Amino acid sequence: MIQQLLRRRLSKDSERAREKSLSNAALKAATSKRGVVLASLAMVFFLGCLFVFLPTTHAFSDKDAAYSTDKSKQEAQRKQYADKVGQSYNFAFGKGRISVPGNGAVEGNTFLQPDAFPNAKYCGHCHQEAYHQWQQSLHRNSFRTPFYRASVNILLNTKGIQFTRHCDSCHNPIAVLAGGLTQDSVVDRKFDQDGLTCMTCHSIQQVQSTLGNGGYVMGVPAVLVDEKGNRMPGIPPDSEILAHLDRHSKAVMQDLLHKPEFCAACHKANLPKTLNEYKEIRAFTTYDEWQNSKFSQRNPLTFYQGDFTTCQGCHMKRAANVLPEPGAKNGTFVSHRWPAGNSAVPFYYGFDEQLEKTIEFLRTGNYLNVDIFAIRKGSNGEMIAPLGTKPFTLAPGEVVQAMVVIQNKNIGHSLVPEVRDLYEAWVEFEVTDSAGKEIYHSGFIKPDGMLDERAHSFTNRPVNTGGIFVDNHKVWTIHSVAYDNSIQAGRSTLVRYEFQIPQDAKGGVMVTARVNYRHLRQTYTNNVLGKDHPAYPIVQLAARSRTLNIGENAVEAPATGDNPDWMRWNNVGIAYLDQQQYEEAVHAFGEVVKLRPDYVDGYTNIGLTNISWEKFGSARAAIETALKLSPDNARATYYHAQVERRDGHYAGEIADLKKVVAQFPQSRDARRELGVTYYQQEMPHEAMEQFEALQAIDPDDLAAHYNLSLLYRRFGMKDKAKEQLTFFTLKKVDPGAPTYSQDFLRQHPEISNESKLWHVHSDMEHGGIADTPVMGGGTQ
Repeated sequence: MIQQLLRRRLSKDSERAREKSLSNAALKAATSKRGVVLASLAMVFFLGCLFVFLPTTHAFSDKDAAYSTDKSKQEAQRKQYADKVGQSYNFAFGKGRISVPGNGAVEGNTFLQPDAFPNAKYCGHCHQEAYHQWQQSLHRNSFRTPFYRASVNILLNTKGIQFTRHCDSCHNPIAVLAGGLTQDSVVDRKFDQDGLTCMTCHSIQQVQSTLGNGGYVMGVPAVLVDEKGNRMPGIPPDSEILAHLDRHSKAVMQDLLHKPEFCAACHKANLPKTLNEYKEIRAFTTYDEWQNSKFSQRNPLTFYQGDFTTCQGCHMKRAANVLPEPGAKNGTFVSHRWPAGNSAVPFYYGFDEQLEKTIEFLRTGNYLNVDIFAIRKGSNGEMIAPLGTKPFTLAPGEVVQAMVVIQNKNIGHSLVPEVRDLYEAWVEFEVTDSAGKEIYHSGFIKPDGMLDERAHSFTNRPVNTGGIFVDNHKVWTIHSVAYDNSIQAGRSTLVRYEFQIPQDAKGGVMVTARVNYRHLRQTYTNNVLGKDHPAYPIVQLAARSRTLNIGENAVEAPATGDNPDWMRWNNVGIAYLDQQQYEEAVHAFGEVVKLRPDYVDGYTNIGLTNISWEKFGSARAAIETALKLSPDNARATYYHAQVERRDGHYAGEIADLKKVVAQFPQSRDARRELGVTYYQQEMPHEAMEQFEALQAIDPDDLAAHYNLSLLYRRFGMKDKAKEQLTFFTLKKVDPGAPTYSQDFLRQHPEISNESKLWHVHSDMEHGGIADTPVMGGGTQ
């Protein structure tokens, strides 16, 4: 399949010609009102970020970045450069705030010469394997691709180049810190083609990872430190590096590079008021999702436990190096490809190696489990579950409802993460007869490349004040999100399909459920490249098929990759819980403990469901059973605290939550609830301690902002109280936002079902909405 896709791709030369043509067209569009309108309609803002690609108008390049140990000379050179740039720089958001609306920072808090960054080619003449991998990576292409570049003129002509600092703090930090993102820039932008270079990452000295949007502090780049450990900027000769390899390593390597917080500086983003002139909205929270997953081991409330794994553990796995690489250890080197989900960029550029590695990464990670869990004959018939464990019969003409459970099993973040409105991940459900003839098909690709609009997709739909989908990703116009069907790490969703077996069916029918993924959404690719482009890769992430025989169906042995039966019940229970079908969830978790009476989380899950159902007596009984099996279990203890609060046993609640915090100091939920209880029990000092600790974990937590504003005022800290109240006001949900979502859903009945907590996809005339669905979805 990969080779077929590669053959269908345009040649590299023609793609480069297309790239140049797109660039010229985008620049021309900026010069005419008609072009502005066309650009606004056809180009989008990609990856939640805004970029600019402009020709140099007045070139200024510092040519004195030569290697020097004279610190005063280095500082003088930087001051001369900063003074030159600062004379014409648009400090739109306050003097000295060079990266706002982004959060990128630099030591010295002033502009840094772009020539201070040794380019990747310089590093690559020794680090050949790293350089080879980096050349096809998304980091190298973080700025220059048409998926970024063609869209920037929308923002450029709508609000101005200064606003592009918001995301270029991550995708082109040299341009931001060098002062290049301003009107009439004097900066030589020759570095644009390199995107994120070796020295942009390896010069970062600290991060404010919980802020995102470029929450790093960049040091002056240096490939050597002196004998006292002081950084020595400039480009030393090879002989100097080879003579002091230990000092080279100290300059470019830090323990910080191995921590997930390093990645979080950019893989978390908010849309600030300085960008949208509205309020602060969370854009994507990949780091937060990891922190709440089983892989972080920081959250006691996950449905499954797992080994500690960082972002680097998945996206920078070690493999044998082919080319010479001084950074290799025992013949292996950490990946500088950073494989993830972006197959579009390597496909566009003809990076065959990167494309194959990306598709391999997506296919072989065992990230999802697809389970055709049950069938039901008729809308209200008995559920046959788990499928394969019970005999049943089927007759021609019967209406069958199939229940497909998709488990986010081994992804450290949601399916899909980040700017999910630009990606396409969906369930393809297909029913065929014994001759291969199609009976029912949901989630198919149309001849024009578009996805079936009724497919169950793991996506969202941001909308503006007119209730219109922000199709071109003009993120500063987003005011609400009509729905969000992503699956968080470690959780599951239940998708229902209904079809009718033909009256003349013989033998049986084959039922197949697949989860497919395409980067990017077809309409977005069309916006950027036009409709005349090759088909971009569609990758199957996981699949399961079952044959339903006409007549008798016997018990079947599990297939390779199937979850054990207790886990199948557990996953459907999680899905029922998230869909607020509490009775069904309690039943499913009850089946779990029948199969595994020693499974502590099974009883805890029953308790959690009953808490959500407000059946606190039943919740207490289940949770106390869990604690008898595992007295120190933090998850059961947390939910026991919820029952204690309900019953007015505040001392017991506090004792429980303190026990959880002692085991999991970075548990957001435990610290939040402990802070609330301390506040209610007139223990303000203790409450303030918890909310401050919570804010260090998640600076966007609304409960922390609100309660700290009250507590600080109580203790006379008026300035801090005012600051927290301002944050709360900026970040709280706009009460008018659901109106925009409802306007969108009324205008799009073909996908409005996706906003409901559960619904049925059907080819039947009655439309496939079983019983009375609970309305869901919501706002940002």
